[in-house]
Amino acid sequence: MAANKPVRIDKFLWSVRLYKTRSLASDDCRKGRIIINNIQVKPSRIITKNEIIIVKKPPVIYTYRVIEPIENRVSAKLAELFIEDLTTGEEKAKLDIRQSVGTVYRNKGSGRPTKKERREIDKLKEDFNDR
Repeated sequence: MAANKPVRIDKFLWSVRLYKTRSLASDDCRKGRIIINNIQVKPSRIITKNEIIIVKKPPVIYTYRVIEPIENRVSAKLAELFIEDLTTGEEKAKLDIRQSVGTVYRNKGSGRPTKKERREIDKLKEDFNDR
């Protein structure tokens, strides 16, 4: 890639595999979930070397530093050469908490839980989280 070639933020996020499609990256830019220098950016924003990008993917807020802007999508192993993950361990722990909650299975066609059943479900979730 030419050193001076401008790269759009949506294309960069897609090329380093933070988003599955470029349109998803563009949508999140429009929704204000991509922040550079404490400013919500548009998909057409040009990025430069060493910029800090904040990506909000609820419940986690990821932080990345641009090592080198690229335009073309690369493999997951090569993506590490172009972007550095600065996300704290506390933020990544939020994903573990979300996955550990689990789900409650209900038979199909049994309808919504009654008030009593809902209390029992909540109690099970609390007991599980207290472990």
